[in-house]
Parts: sequence; structure tokens; C-alpha cells
Amino acid sequence: MDHVDKQILFHLQNQARISMTELGKSVGLSQPAVTERVRRMEEKGVIEEYRTVISPEKIGKHAAAYMLFRTRDCYAFLDFVQASPYVTECHRISGEHNYLLKIQTDSTHALEEFGNQCDKYGTYTILIVMSSPIDHKFLIQSLEEA
Repeated sequence: MDHVDKQILFHLQNQARISMTELGKSVGLSQPAVTERVRRMEEKGVIEEYRTVISPEKIGKHAAAYMLFRTRDCYAFLDFVQASPYVTECHRISGEHNYLLKIQTDSTHALEEFGNQCDKYGTYTILIVMSSPIDHKFLIQSLEEA
């Protein structure tokens, strides 16, 4: 991956719906050349997918929390969290706990109910999100990094 590929990634992560013509202009390539580079990065798995970021609050998900979870029955627990509409992320972690979950629900009451459903799988700590000063950061944050 060269400097131009990194510039392409910088622009795509900021606006995945950018046209190939506009992207080409931004990085100094023709539309066919930039399209080929994007296709190559998709095939290599550098670009995994394109997503729409949805505002949780605008769809009624007003409560967010992280859950540190310890279980002895990982398979049953994973089946449970994969089926849950509340779990938006699940990470296997090292240390005292097995998993870190991100939970988004309509209320803290729903968070509590989710915790009650988790009781049979192990022990946990729920950390309620008060605010998110940094919701996410891009992997390539400037054209200088690109």
C-alpha cells in the first residue's frame, strides 16, 4: 500500500459515498485508476465493508453501556449475545473477564433487564455510558498520515 492508497482510504473513511470521479480528483488520479485501486483494496481485505452510521438516539436507543463479563460457558453465552438485539459489539478480552460487550437499549430499565437475562451465564459489571466525548476516531486522521 502506497501513499496514494492511504489518501484514498482517508477520503473513503470520511465519506464512503464519494463518487469515484470526485475521489480521483482528490488524490490526483483518473476515475478508472482510482476505481481499480479501490477494487484492489477491497479484494485484499484492506477495505472490509461500507456502513451507514445511525444515530442511536434518533431510533430510540437512549441508553448505552459496556458490560465486562466472566463466564465458564463461552459457547452458550455467545449464542445468547448473538441473538440479543441489544448487543452491538462483543470482544473477547484477556484478564479477569472473558468478554467486553457494548449494549444499546431504549432505557436503563432495559439495561437492567438484559443484565437479569445474563445472570445464568456468569458474572458481570455494567458500566453505563454518561456521554461519549470521542465516539469514534478514524484510523487515518489526516492527509499527512496518509
